[in-house]
Amino acid sequence: MDALTVLSIIISSSLFAAAPLIFTALGGVFSERSGVVNIGLEGLMIIGAFTAIVFNLTFASTFGAATPWVALLAAMAVGGLLSLLHALASITFRADQVVSGVAINFLALGVSLFLVKMLYDKGQTDIIKVNFKKVDIPVLSDIPVIGKLIFSNISYPAIVAIALAFVSWYVLYKTPFGLRLRAVGEHPMAADTMGVNVAKMRYTAVFISGLLGGLGGGVYAQSISLDFSHATITGQGFMALAAMIFGKWHPLGAMGAAIFFGFAQSLSIVGSSIPFLENIPAVYLLVAPYVLTILALAGFIGRADAPKAAGTPYIKGSR
Repeated sequence: MDALTVLSIIISSSLFAAAPLIFTALGGVFSERSGVVNIGLEGLMIIGAFTAIVFNLTFASTFGAATPWVALLAAMAVGGLLSLLHALASITFRADQVVSGVAINFLALGVSLFLVKMLYDKGQTDIIKVNFKKVDIPVLSDIPVIGKLIFSNISYPAIVAIALAFVSWYVLYKTPFGLRLRAVGEHPMAADTMGVNVAKMRYTAVFISGLLGGLGGGVYAQSISLDFSHATITGQGFMALAAMIFGKWHPLGAMGAAIFFGFAQSLSIVGSSIPFLENIPAVYLLVAPYVLTILALAGFIGRADAPKAAGTPYIKGSR
């Protein structure tokens, strides 16, 4: 196996595994940039994965090949609605944002498993038949070297995720909306003084995080797990949260960190086909993503500054 083929396998597998993390990490960036800590990313991925799989199984005969994409819209809608509970508790009732996020995680898992048992009379759903697959991008995959490395054997959600990271960067740093959102996360009283509706901006940001978290869960379920059970989302939401922190609350940084963690996740899948990894016991490759997550945060979290008002409820008129 030549070096170009090995590199192509690693890149395509890393992007395939990273796509759900990129979407969810971007959701975390929007929420925390507005000043609302969102520990509930795991729960948003869970509810998104559940919704996407159930929708896919129910409407596959109706929408055909477009089913996974329509299922993502459903996952985004349900994720957005669930995130509004977190917004209500954190912004309106000024509850502890970490506790509210943890409650979202438990609620999403409990409700999803209850509905799976009720709908399918067993602990997991059936396996979907219409899902996201790796494909060669027309024209672009024919480019010498770069085409084989980046545009061959890749999934469309991975391309959308990378594009969305750049769109998110533009929205946050080049538009009036992004300026207001970052302002309420850094100094909400100053933003309020300038006429910015702090509560509205934070509600919007948390809702966006719900849309993207549900999207991440839907992509994961329809490209990697292909069904839903208690073990479908097992730490991916927290990995996305780590990617957001590792990326210093910046969309492009979060994307880069998510790709790094995606690479770590892909090792357990493609390790046996890579010459210098084939002799490493599989159990080491399985734990690699979590070990690398801890090492990354231990090495970089001290140098990453969160938005100054993150986790602090805003009371109008207070300093």
